[in-house]
Amino acid sequence: MSPRLPTSAALLAFALAGCTTMADLPDRRIGSATISLPNGQPVGTAQFAQVGNTATVAVALTGIAPGTHGIHLHTTGACAAPDFTSAAGHLNPLDRKHGSAAPGGKHEGDLPNIVIGSGGSGTLTADLMGTPDQVRSWLFDADGTAIVVHAAPDDYVTDPSGNSGARIACGVVKPA
Repeated sequence: MSPRLPTSAALLAFALAGCTTMADLPDRRIGSATISLPNGQPVGTAQFAQVGNTATVAVALTGIAPGTHGIHLHTTGACAAPDFTSAAGHLNPLDRKHGSAAPGGKHEGDLPNIVIGSGGSGTLTADLMGTPDQVRSWLFDADGTAIVVHAAPDDYVTDPSGNSGARIACGVVKPA
């Protein structure tokens, strides 16, 4: 698989997902991650960008088992195979509960589930909480941040992890 394919797909996702005018296109890249399986095989990318006063992430995956998968930002920028537990827990700089229905709002690491189609590919675009400057400071703190794909869907309720199962792919977020 060409490493350019997921990057192109992620950029295309930014261009197509919800953009209705040129003003909706990203102003500035914040960072990116190459997402890989435990064997080191790259399976996708995450692109972080600033769109006006919003920080957005666009993820493109290929080569993942079809179905719905939880995907989260994790608090440590480390992806040691085979289980990626080196990425630690979910990114939660505001000390909130997990899940989109959590009182007081979800934590920063919560992202919507990503659906992988029968062909093994899927995309996700989501706005992140906080201003672009806050997001930069959270992503690129002293120990960095990882983006992790899980084997099962996030239930959007169970604290702190969404009951989304094993960590099956991981990427360290690097500044642009």
